[in-house]
Amino acid sequence: MSRESAKDKPRAAQPRAAILGGGWAGFAAALALARSGWHITLHEAAREPGGRARGMDLDTPQGPLRVDNGQHILIGAYTESLRLMREVGVDPERALHRQPMALPYADGSGLRFPDWPAPLDALAGIATARGWSLGERAALLARAVRWRLAGFRCAPQATVADLCAGLPQRLVSEFIDPLCISALNTPIHLASGTVFLRVLRDALFSGRGGSHFLVPRRDLGGLFPAPAAQWLQERGHAVRLGSRVAELQPQGPHWTLGAAQAEDAPFDAVLLACPAPEAARLALTAAGHDSLPARDGIALQRWAQLAQDLQHRPIATVYAQTGDPSHALPPGAPWLALRATPDAPAQFVFDRGQLGGPQGLMAFVISDSASDRETLQAQVLAQARAQLGWHGLVALRTVIDKRATFACLPQLQRPGMELGHGLWACGDHVDGPYPATIEGAVRSGLQAAEAIGQALGAGGKA
Repeated sequence: MSRESAKDKPRAAQPRAAILGGGWAGFAAALALARSGWHITLHEAAREPGGRARGMDLDTPQGPLRVDNGQHILIGAYTESLRLMREVGVDPERALHRQPMALPYADGSGLRFPDWPAPLDALAGIATARGWSLGERAALLARAVRWRLAGFRCAPQATVADLCAGLPQRLVSEFIDPLCISALNTPIHLASGTVFLRVLRDALFSGRGGSHFLVPRRDLGGLFPAPAAQWLQERGHAVRLGSRVAELQPQGPHWTLGAAQAEDAPFDAVLLACPAPEAARLALTAAGHDSLPARDGIALQRWAQLAQDLQHRPIATVYAQTGDPSHALPPGAPWLALRATPDAPAQFVFDRGQLGGPQGLMAFVISDSASDRETLQAQVLAQARAQLGWHGLVALRTVIDKRATFACLPQLQRPGMELGHGLWACGDHVDGPYPATIEGAVRSGLQAAEAIGQALGAGGKA
């Protein structure tokens, strides 16, 4: 396949792909296809790129500030995400705060990995965890060795709770539960043991730094999606923000995007990089056209049903401002784990003042959030008073993404990458080994781009 850049290749000779969705998956696919000689037209319904992992404006006492549309954290094992950031001119070591994995609590207990080669960092971190008895540390080490000897595999129907049966409750509450809820956004009694072990394997055995926590210093849109949009536009590709595609219409072996985008037609391939409900809607509208072969219409309907059947779980972030300079996290520790209960729902707090933001700005994260905005906000402020001793904390904004992730259940059947008749899909919800994470979305986009290239070739022909 040709590796010419899009601007160097004659337009008529270029296969054309429409990418519907400007999140991390859509832009990952767009870059890969563009480098392979395709001309890209990307449509994003929102007015800025990034999808669910984007930036937003927050009003603070110090003035407007760009923050994440929900506090995120990456890990060092996100190799493809970090590679693509570099490809569009972002230096991850400057844009992200890197620190060995740590789950510290306000009382000084918790887990802290040293900056050692894997898996010695994990073994040392567990062996020296504060607040755990010798027996508890030995139990976790023994269980970790058992998982390693089993190749980080388990029965398909096993939950994370099944994997941890027999472990001391403190280990489950202070290590397994927060790690599972942050990675899979699903409670341990429901979460897939297979996916959890895959995350552990990649974090603990992907080389030095794979388990490091990476916390953005800039908003998520500025980490990759916005620079990727600029990269594409500078090379002659089209990035259309605030553009929601109403329907897909087959035109022989090609596709058009309806009357509103008629000037874009036709496309050799269309990639649905939008959230599962929107992708299902588009697949169903496409399936309803009489000109589509019956077998293809049936395939699109089946795909849409799988996408619609996914259960979604919310994530919330409460941005709050402290009024007392003493109300901050210890220097060099920009986050703390919190002991979550039904009435104290936050699992983590991030000190944005240590991450390039104004002093006293805090972000409380509530994975698998179930409360309404007002209740959640009141609970988090009470939790900060009880667990951190912070009085006078003022909530600035509470962001709830009701469809932040899919429920990562055992033996979950996720929709596949190829829909048929030149339609494809990518995103963290598409079938793959990872939960709903940024890295899962990026890898899905790259895999879809590779599959499109192999199926259609540089000339856009099947």
